[in-house]
Amino acid sequence: MVSVDSLVRAAETGKAAGVGESALRPDGAAKVTGRFAYSSDLWIEGMVWATTLRSPYAAARIRSIDTSKALAQPGVHAVLTHEDVPGAKMYGMKSADQPVLAVDEVRYHGEPVALVAADDPETARQAAKLIMVDYEPLTPVTDPMTVLDEGVRPVPPGGNLVRHVKIRHGDLARARAEAEVVVTGEYEVGMQDQAFLGPESGLAIPSEDGGVELYVSSQWLHKDLEQLAPCLGLPPEKVRLTLAGVGGAFGGREDLSVHVHACMLALRLGRPVKMSYNRYESFFGHVHRHPAKMRYEHGATKDGRLVYVKARLVLDGGAYTSTSPVVIANACYFVTGAYDVPNAEIDGLAVFTNNPPCGAMRGFGAVQSAYGCESNMDKLAHELGMDPMELRLRNAMTTGTVLPTGQAVDGPAPVAELLQALRDRPLPPAGGTDLLSLPGGAANTTHGEGVRRGVGYAVGVKAIGYSGGVDDISTARVALAVVNGAPVASVHTAAAECGQGVTTVQSQVASTELGVSRVVVLPADTQIGDAGSASASRMTWMSTGAVQGACRHIARELLRRASVASGLPALSLGDDQVLDSAGRPVCSIAELVGSDTISHTFEYHHRPTQGIDPETGQGNAHIAFAFAAHRAVVDVDVELGLVKVVELATAQDVGKAMNPLAVEGQIEGGSVQGLGLALMEEILVDREGRVRNPSFTDYLIPTVLDVPPMPISLFEFPHPDSPYGLNGVGEPPTLSSTPAILNALRAATGLPLPNAPIRPDDIALAGSRAASRCR
Repeated sequence: MVSVDSLVRAAETGKAAGVGESALRPDGAAKVTGRFAYSSDLWIEGMVWATTLRSPYAAARIRSIDTSKALAQPGVHAVLTHEDVPGAKMYGMKSADQPVLAVDEVRYHGEPVALVAADDPETARQAAKLIMVDYEPLTPVTDPMTVLDEGVRPVPPGGNLVRHVKIRHGDLARARAEAEVVVTGEYEVGMQDQAFLGPESGLAIPSEDGGVELYVSSQWLHKDLEQLAPCLGLPPEKVRLTLAGVGGAFGGREDLSVHVHACMLALRLGRPVKMSYNRYESFFGHVHRHPAKMRYEHGATKDGRLVYVKARLVLDGGAYTSTSPVVIANACYFVTGAYDVPNAEIDGLAVFTNNPPCGAMRGFGAVQSAYGCESNMDKLAHELGMDPMELRLRNAMTTGTVLPTGQAVDGPAPVAELLQALRDRPLPPAGGTDLLSLPGGAANTTHGEGVRRGVGYAVGVKAIGYSGGVDDISTARVALAVVNGAPVASVHTAAAECGQGVTTVQSQVASTELGVSRVVVLPADTQIGDAGSASASRMTWMSTGAVQGACRHIARELLRRASVASGLPALSLGDDQVLDSAGRPVCSIAELVGSDTISHTFEYHHRPTQGIDPETGQGNAHIAFAFAAHRAVVDVDVELGLVKVVELATAQDVGKAMNPLAVEGQIEGGSVQGLGLALMEEILVDREGRVRNPSFTDYLIPTVLDVPPMPISLFEFPHPDSPYGLNGVGEPPTLSSTPAILNALRAATGLPLPNAPIRPDDIALAGSRAASRCR
């Protein structure tokens, strides 16, 4: 039920903005002033704190676990192991293969082994150190390129292959014979962390009916519930999840983290339990971007027409399945990039290792394949003696282009328009003598000697929403009531607000469709139907469809009542009024609603898709595509290997800018994450499978001094199948930003630079070797 107090508070916040306006976020002021309550800020009387004991080995058998010393510590309330899991001992996004707590072996460094609940966090952490685990270390499998070899120890009992995706399009043998120029390249992408600032946290509260309520930061509450309830041995109706304040996600909150552990302890103790990771544990508590090793072969005519692409991708999925089967599929779908490629042979393999589990991260496989494709396109341009921009324009995808999966692009495909916008943008002026404008910045490493400038381009394409035959849905309940004489709309969905602004968009849609100036968006929870995940750049599309559908049902009822009362057939809604065909007020919406509450629940589905054929990869797998392009301008000190990104310009088609200010923020954020992957971000795992840099001291992310000016060219080509013509925005900037920067570095240095992220020694040492050969 919607409380009157909540509606009154919403009504006092002022007029809601409509679709297409740069609405201010309702949580914005609270976040920048430190007043916003994130999940790690949760507190309730009588709660205890929990922590996790994690494996120091990447591969080991567990001989025994002795918890007696930990239990004997003052202030400790419970110590749990796998024997205490009340229901199913395994869970997982796509396959239930990940143990709640390790049973008889551990498969990666940092795997959870035991839980401790105590009066305070420090007592819990100290007690966890007293748990005695007798391990038998095993030799870990850490090289993804060797795990398919016979004789390599399988990580899971079923073998080391997660999935092999095959796509066969056209006639590769004939195409190879026709190609006049062929280039091959091998490229590698490191393991990137989502690096959200809010660590995993949640508060579990046992309920009187024997169930539990969990307040948690998440990307998909209903998927959490689907995995959580069986592990607790409870029916779903006794497990209630509410979204707590989320401090960033980027895919890292799709899988479970604190969920089962906090609820297990709360049910065992019969009191609230809070679990909040510190930064060190957070690096072990969520999945990461898949490292990738890729081999590309491009064949073209002498005038630069692409004839074929042959590619092999190997993604390291780590110890458990998570979303690897879908990530490798998504990587393969877009191996050929935003280009018209008539013939393709693509093999993608996701494999198990004893490295940390990998899963969803912004771009979801398309980041890796875009890097390989765009790097090899520049290599092809060099071989052809052609300008890289001209090569891209000559092969740019258009509406009607047939993808390697056999699907024709039936929506806008403005690849050429995006690239031309970047080409025509003036270049930034050459660097001056200001230290902050030079590579190395305030470190005073150079005054301009040895600095070379490079310009690089890249373009990316990715599907929006769920593909491959998934019936994607989103549910919304909208209610309209009169509070203090004014109409107030309330919107209830399970959509996860992860910082992308979906709460604001829902308010904008309700205000636009119902013509009301006051809208409240209720907390997301599992008491309403599924909204799907805040991933795949789908949430704005899907939640907008659901809210719009519910609002239009209510709007029709309002207009019916108004037409009956006024006798006028042509009416509309706006400014809390019913308007006639000339825009004149006929009556107030409040009059029509009266003491009623008009409500409707609507379930939105996108158009059907198909799974791809397992042998050929053919099928109409996608509902829509999004495109982004980048131009990077870099200065490089070729002697020291230091890089300064001078400018990172973007051109992107967004369909309809629902909230232009928020759209620009999404594009800037995605571009910065791509910059991080290009130059600094990588989780380092040694040969023993141990993570070497689980901290923001050693895992580097871009700071304000690393982020260049990022001019944005927004294009709005309405999509024919979406609400308002909108398109997904969040992921495309991550596709093209990384290869644009690396292509600029190659242009500046003349080096192949196949790996991302690039290191200073990759440039400096390679340059030194080249200079030695010249001498």
